[in-house]
Amino acid sequence: MNKTWWKEAVVYQVYWRSFYDTNGDGYGDLQGVIDKLDYIRSLGVDVIWLNPCYGSPDVDNGYDISDYRSVMAKAGTMATFERLLEEVHARGLKLIMDLVVNHTSDQHPWFVESRSSKDNPKRDYYIWRKEKNNWRSYFTPSTWEWDEKTGEHYFHSFATEQPDLNWSNPQVREEIYDMMRFWLDKGIDGFRMDVINLLAKQEGFPDADNPDVISYLGNNPGIHEYLQEMNDKVLRHYDIFTVGEIPFVSPEDGVLYAGEHRNELNTLFHFEVCDYMAHWDMSRFKEIQKRWYDGMWGKGWNSQFLNNHDHTRLVTRFGNDSAYRVESAKCFATLLHTLPGMPYVYQGEEIGMTGVRFGNIDDYNDIAMKNKYKEEVAKGRDPQEVFESLLHLSRDNSRTPMQWDDSDNAGFSQGHPWIKLNPNYPDINVKQALADPDSVLYYYRNLIRLRKEHDVMVYGSFEPILEDHPQIYAYYRKLENEHWLVLLNISEQETLCPLPEKAISELGEVMIRNYPEPAGETDPMLLRPYEARIYRVGI
Repeated sequence: MNKTWWKEAVVYQVYWRSFYDTNGDGYGDLQGVIDKLDYIRSLGVDVIWLNPCYGSPDVDNGYDISDYRSVMAKAGTMATFERLLEEVHARGLKLIMDLVVNHTSDQHPWFVESRSSKDNPKRDYYIWRKEKNNWRSYFTPSTWEWDEKTGEHYFHSFATEQPDLNWSNPQVREEIYDMMRFWLDKGIDGFRMDVINLLAKQEGFPDADNPDVISYLGNNPGIHEYLQEMNDKVLRHYDIFTVGEIPFVSPEDGVLYAGEHRNELNTLFHFEVCDYMAHWDMSRFKEIQKRWYDGMWGKGWNSQFLNNHDHTRLVTRFGNDSAYRVESAKCFATLLHTLPGMPYVYQGEEIGMTGVRFGNIDDYNDIAMKNKYKEEVAKGRDPQEVFESLLHLSRDNSRTPMQWDDSDNAGFSQGHPWIKLNPNYPDINVKQALADPDSVLYYYRNLIRLRKEHDVMVYGSFEPILEDHPQIYAYYRKLENEHWLVLLNISEQETLCPLPEKAISELGEVMIRNYPEPAGETDPMLLRPYEARIYRVGI
């Protein structure tokens, strides 16, 4: 297996609008990221992933881009961005940007021209059809929006304000490649590529047998040719890291996108957990991890994450955000940082921030949630029932402001925050975590330090045991003469870990644990709720 800097990296995701506001307008900004770089570096991470800060009307929190070569006013200026990049590099960190090229804003000059007339030179920059099929988009009941002026529909995989680019047009591709070079030449260290497997569309747009299963939007013929062309014309000319957001994929697909000899991407996010496992399901999670390991190991690199700006915070969704918040946060951290692949930390995860539950739909900003609410209420469903059904997986669960301290607005802003804060911020914040040597924050620092010091956490093989146990997730990581055993009780009940006697006799030094040492005559194999231990194994 080839060793590379990015395989050994830990990535910290900065959702800047909710990170730190320095000018009092209620939105986090790039200067806020600069001001908190020493905090980020103190975690031990290597790469910062910055969510979109390009020029945008902000219908979908920056994922509707109207100017790829500018910085939106809410975030700052290009000079601020350049200073951020300089400060990141001065601290030995790297910065990757979100690359959003499946679609633009409907206010992008390309689309303004495209919709102006059927014979405009940029008409074919987007996808236009007289007739529409039965596909639905992520955010609306149809992928097609009627345009009165030109008498045709345009295609959008997301909101109506986010028309899809026509990647079959070589001019579009060259425009995108030139834009990528613009940022890479500034010195950024790579891209997180938004829904990158949606670029190629099904020829002819045939009706779907089941339009509610929207996998027809991705992995269509031509996608690998586009990515190999992108690699040949842009990516391979820079020492950078790329990760593709790639829904609807199997490990076999994953190797095509991120195989070491495919000349496409370095690694990928798949969504078999975050998109299809609403609550914790141990047996399903084990099966997913083993299948992706068997399919990818030695061929390509995977990513490990359980929350981000699109998915509810992990302690609320998969753990216990009340009685065992600290223990479950540490347990899942141990899981993510010891499974094979690259771990991602989403801002606030490292202090055990929880999801939020606001009182009514007007408190939410998430366009996906609000559109779905309108759609279902329009069908005659009870509004409160619809609201309740959407709460658990709302994207705003993870978008509330970063909780820095217990002062007004959690130290996030001196103005009126763009979204309400989680009301538990007086108890869960960075200031409190720094004052508590047993906090989730220090545990994250220790985990990341272990990864830096021990290659077994990065390059070691993965060998699960106790695969049928409903509460315990146990596995070995092995690299040459270094063998570690990870034991996790992912449940709210104490349970005895049924290791064979031989395995128990081989247990050596405890590398990290999220509970203090057991007292008295307690059975050493009794795991408390959400207990995590990593043992070095004698060989």
